[in-house]
Amino acid sequence: MRTVEQIELADATAAVAAAKAEATSNGWAVSVAVTDAGGHLLAYERMDGAAASSGEIACEKARTSSIFRAPTGGLEDKIKDRLAILSLPNGMPMRGGIPIVVNGTVVGAVGVSGLAPHQDDQVATAAVAMLSA
Repeated sequence: MRTVEQIELADATAAVAAAKAEATSNGWAVSVAVTDAGGHLLAYERMDGAAASSGEIACEKARTSSIFRAPTGGLEDKIKDRLAILSLPNGMPMRGGIPIVVNGTVVGAVGVSGLAPHQDDQVATAAVAMLSA
């Protein structure tokens, strides 16, 4: 038997707060989602002023990053060579999904939507960095 690292609700809530702080400091409004390693939603918030469509997109970015154990931007880059990625059920191969890694194990992911792709990545990365601090 082995011990498995996992993200807890308090961690997910803290990640959402860190993402919101990063967005607010730049004058941005986003949706933020945090999932566990299986892609199940643990925490979610849509900031005032964020596009309504950004909510579902943030959730799917987090889910996709968790399941594939990689940043969603990498999937976006692979689409050119592997169009089958577009057929993934509920997959979101767009920048803004960043995995949460603890001791080499992906325990979840943060998904952010509502901005330009590099800005979504910036906000999600800030949230993940806070958990690593």
